[in-house]
Parts: sequence; C-alpha cells; structure tokens
Amino acid sequence: MLREFICIMCPQGCSLQADEENGKVLKVSGNTCPRGKEYAIQEITAPMRNIATSVKVENGELPLASVRLTGPIPKSKIFSAMDEIRKICVKAPVKTGDIVIENLLGTGENVIITKDINKL
Repeated sequence: MLREFICIMCPQGCSLQADEENGKVLKVSGNTCPRGKEYAIQEITAPMRNIATSVKVENGELPLASVRLTGPIPKSKIFSAMDEIRKICVKAPVKTGDIVIENLLGTGENVIITKDINKL
C-alpha cells in the first residue's frame, strides 16, 4: 500500500511516498535528506506528536500560562495527555522551564511552563 506524507522534519516539506505492507515500511521516496525517511517510517510504525497548550494560573498577572511537552509522545496518548493537562492549575509565580507534570502518562516526557507569569 502506498502512503503519502508531507515531511515536517525540516523547512523543505518534502512530499514523501512510503510503500508499506502490514505495518512494515518497504521503501520511502521523495525525501531529500535522511530525516524524511526516518519521519515516514515513524509515521507508519509508531506515530509521535508534541503538545503545546496552556494551563490555568491562580493569582497571576495572566489567567493562563503556556506549556509544552519536553518531547513527543505516542499519538495514541494525545487525548489522555490533554485530559491530564486540563486538570492542572498552577499558583503564580511560575517560571519558564518549571515542571508542572512529571513523566506524563509514563511517557518519560514532562509538561513544562514556557512563559514566566508573575504574581498579582
């Protein structure tokens, strides 16, 4: 089965074609760098995604603080991960890099603050 992807690993955005059979990648074409081949294989065998969102802030100069994961997690865990992140309310002040959830869903990735929020 031929599957098509647009590579997101670099700004070139190569159009990739991957020939796969029963979840095994037989051939990848269209990539101009090795990262494109790696991306296509990962998308077929174990797709991963990163999350950037926000959490509530109590007594902060802003009501929300932006957060992100320290690395990608399995695509199948995205909705469960968002359910956990939505439960979080941090108390101001918070600093960039503060960990708000450690080892999210056992993935080894942390949820960290990406914007300083001062206390009111």
